[in-house]
Amino acid sequence: MTATTRTLRFHEHGEPVEVLRLENVPVPEPGPGRIRVAVHACGLAPADWALCRGLFAGELPRGIGIDVSGTVEAVGDGVTDVGAGDVVLGNADWRAAPTAGASDRAIMDRWTPVPDGLDLTQAAALPMAVDTALLHLTWLGIEPGKTILIHGAGSTIGYAAVQIALLRGMRVIATAGETYAQRLRDLGAEVTSYGDGMVERVGALSDAPVDLVLDTAPVGGALPDLVRIAGGDPNRVLTCGGSLPEAAELGVRDSFHEDRTRQPADALPEFSRLAADGRFGIPIAGTFALEDWKAAFEISRSGHARGKLLLLPGGVATD
Repeated sequence: MTATTRTLRFHEHGEPVEVLRLENVPVPEPGPGRIRVAVHACGLAPADWALCRGLFAGELPRGIGIDVSGTVEAVGDGVTDVGAGDVVLGNADWRAAPTAGASDRAIMDRWTPVPDGLDLTQAAALPMAVDTALLHLTWLGIEPGKTILIHGAGSTIGYAAVQIALLRGMRVIATAGETYAQRLRDLGAEVTSYGDGMVERVGALSDAPVDLVLDTAPVGGALPDLVRIAGGDPNRVLTCGGSLPEAAELGVRDSFHEDRTRQPADALPEFSRLAADGRFGIPIAGTFALEDWKAAFEISRSGHARGKLLLLPGGVATD
């Protein structure tokens, strides 16, 4: 009898609640340069729902869930740095495999060992937040001593960007709601609220136009104010949030039009070690059993997740 595993995937493009199915499929085998893990935790993000709707369309069926932590079960040809029983975090091979991280077992194409002291659930919250935040900071230009405003710092990417910028020696001003405002201050950021009067509040903190602005807010509408905060120069503002049409009108930089050849070195090992030491982390909004993915989707769709949402295929979930 062929061994099977549960996986969440779609066979056609459309709204996630309409096209995603929790299915039993044969346990996948890792190809060359790949590993298979028993998934402990899988992070969910707006990008997963966009995949269902047709972003980066590829062969179907496809799975969702890019961020993964788990225990290695099998390795493909050429893999020598990990073996069965090791615990890792990284990315599911969502482009090529017919399943992804939202499964009992997943094929991974990028991984790093989970350092001693780092909880596996916390580990799964790291990859996309670290990668996305560092990439956008690299595009803007990380320079010690410069002042950066991170708008939407309560988002997972914004929260990661605040920590990375501080660790790289930048002065950070952050906009955030009350949920994470004090935690961001404790990290070393100067925090103010968003909304009416934001330009004046940031000006009172900075005493001059800030050098750089990173917009990570999931909802748009603030770009005109962010350009003003940057001294009227839209080239000093980069958005990875919900403001793409507005960015084009204002001449603001956005994720889809940056130079993709400018990639930072892989920093996941560094930041996973920092996380293990208690010096870096991503807030977790809730964890859910694999079969309860719809509850996680509804929270994500609301735009008010206030942290990372995670599926725990084999663990204990808490909403």
